[in-house]
Formats: sequence, C-alpha cells, structure tokens
Amino acid sequence: MAEQRDYYEVLGVAKTATEAEIKAAYKKLALKYHPDRNPGDKAAEAKFKEAAEAYDVLHDKDKRARYDQFGFAGVNGAGGGYGGGAGMSMDDIFSMFGDIFGGRGGFSGFAGGFADMFGGGGSRRAATPHGSDLRLKVRLTLQECATGVTKKFKVKKQVPCSHCHGTGSENGSGGTETCSTCHGTGYVVRTQRTMLGMMQTQGVCPTCGGEGHIIKNKCHQCGGIGLMSGEEVVEVKIPAGVADGMVLTVNGKGNAAPHGGVPGDIQVFIEVEQNSEFVRQDNDLLYNLIIDVPTAILGGTVEVPTLDGKVKMKIDPGTQPGKVMRLRGKGFPAVQGYGYGNGDLIVTIAVYIPETLTRDERQAIERMAKSDSFRPSQSIKDRIFKRFKQMFE
Repeated sequence: MAEQRDYYEVLGVAKTATEAEIKAAYKKLALKYHPDRNPGDKAAEAKFKEAAEAYDVLHDKDKRARYDQFGFAGVNGAGGGYGGGAGMSMDDIFSMFGDIFGGRGGFSGFAGGFADMFGGGGSRRAATPHGSDLRLKVRLTLQECATGVTKKFKVKKQVPCSHCHGTGSENGSGGTETCSTCHGTGYVVRTQRTMLGMMQTQGVCPTCGGEGHIIKNKCHQCGGIGLMSGEEVVEVKIPAGVADGMVLTVNGKGNAAPHGGVPGDIQVFIEVEQNSEFVRQDNDLLYNLIIDVPTAILGGTVEVPTLDGKVKMKIDPGTQPGKVMRLRGKGFPAVQGYGYGNGDLIVTIAVYIPETLTRDERQAIERMAKSDSFRPSQSIKDRIFKRFKQMFE
C-alpha cells in the first residue's frame, strides 16, 4: 500500500492556506483528474480520490485542527484518514462535494477553472513568503505518555535579521518596487506549442520569487533575505495519550519567513521508551502476573502495578495459567479526548513452577500427585484448550 501523503502536500497549499485557497486548489485537482476527463484511468481516479480526502479534512475547521495537531491519527475514524482515498467511493465524493462539481456528471461547477489555472479571468495576488518546517524527536516514558508532559528545546533556526528587522532593506523601512517581470502578480505565464495545440502554464516569477516586488536597497547583513541564523527555546506541550510514531505540530515555531512572511512549524516526532512491566496495545495496557503454586491453588490477594500505583487484585482458588483478568479504566487515556475514555489493564496469569525442591518438598508433591484432585478431568482439559485457542484467535 502506498504511503499516505500529507493533505497540504496533496492539494499543494501552505498550512496557513485560507478556506478559499483550499477550495480553489481542490477544484483545480478535481478538474484535472475528474473521471469524465480520464475515462478508465485508474491512476487519475486514485489522484481524484486522494484530493477529495484531503479536501474533506482541510475544509472542515474541527477536522483540520485535529489534523494539524495530531496528523492522520487525529482524523482516523472521524471522516478522514481513509488512506490515499481508498475509503471514499465516487458516490461519496459527489454527494459530499456536489456544490463544487455542480452535479454528478459534468463540470458545471468548474466554470472559469481553466482561466484560474492558466492566469486568465482575473487578477492574482503575489504569494506570501512562508518559512520552512523543522523536525524534532522527543523520547518519552510510558508514564509521560499517559499523563502528558511539557518539554523545552533549544532550537537552532532562521530568525528575522537583527539589522533590518526582517524587512531585507538596508534602512529597515522595507522600501520596495514592483517587479518588472511579473508586474506585481508574483506569477508568470508561459505559452508552449504541443501536439495538442498551444498550452499555457503558470509558475512562480523567477525574479521576485513570487512576492511581486523587489527590495531597492538590500540589507548588507542578510543580503536582502531578511533572515539570519539564531536559536530559540521552544516549549512543547504533549497531551496525555500520545503513542509511539505520532507526530505533533507546534504552529509558527519553525524557520522564520523572508520579509516578515508566515513562519514555518515544528513537527515533533514521538518516540516511546520500552517499559519493563507493561506493553501498550492501543489504549489498553498488557501485564503478565506471575503467581506461585499455592496462590494458584488456594487463591489469595496480590498487588498489581498500574500507571497510578499498585492496586490489590483477588485471585480465585484453582486459577489456571493463562487466565486473563481485566481492570477497567486502568489503561491509557484517549489522546485529547478523541475516543471513549481510558483503556483497560489486561492481566494475564502465569504460574511459577519450582525448578528445584528439597527432599521433604519432593515427598510432599509425590504424595499429592496420587490424589485425584491433581489430575485434570476431561471438562477441565476442554476448558483450558478452548482458552488456548482463543489466545491465537
């Protein structure tokens, strides 16, 4: 299965894109890969579904907020996270976004689409500069994942130039003039002859880099970029319930953007240390409890560790190895409340069999071995075998 791509990357928009920009980007992709324009093309159909999935998440404020914070984990099961569009049928797409398509079959919803794509049909604004994202890896204990924690990092990154205050202009006033190449639009349109006729393509202006203007008197410190190397202490609040491999986003704390643009983000990758007592399975915790033979036979009370401290648990007389007991609500919290409360602590019973015995102990065991109570009946064998099968199912 192909790796799922970032939704912003799929639509080709920045993380700060407005609702209108997201909708416009989706319309362009949907027009390009629409099944009516690409009959029988499975690759185009996959692209069409992928774009629809990305739009489904990013045009919804709640889903987008969860995705920005937790990535795909924040929208799985909430209308997003289908996996490359695989979970969305064509009927799903057209029913959800019929206002964009103007109906199931045609392109009436795309009036003016070609004009938008190739630079006609209206004016364009120059692109706002955006800073690049940074990546951090944070290593957490299982307890930190369960309770949530705040971590501080000293991050080396691009910061606004201290001489020109990020303007890129020598006098700090930000004096600029309209780019003569793109006339302030930030884009240039190129016409190319192809086998199908004349085709127009639109790209970022090479002179101004898409900003629509150039600086008259560039700062001698940063060369007009408006950036310099620096560092900042960044505080990352990690919510309870995060898991290994999850990615959190700290908005606006990445590299600064040229000329006072929008700063990038920091992607925080979660890595969880192995725990000597528990194994995590979704929001449940698995624990292997070893008891001695007398406790298994006679029953008793034992202490079981949890994330909150030790609790007492009753062992019934005649407890068999492999028995599973469940402590409700003693597992992991659902991340940021997206779920159904805490998981459980699932305790599997193991019985320790002595490896060495004294002469008196051996004689005692030999006497007990003659008793019918120490020989399992057929019904007990069947019950244990059934439990054994369930472990593998």
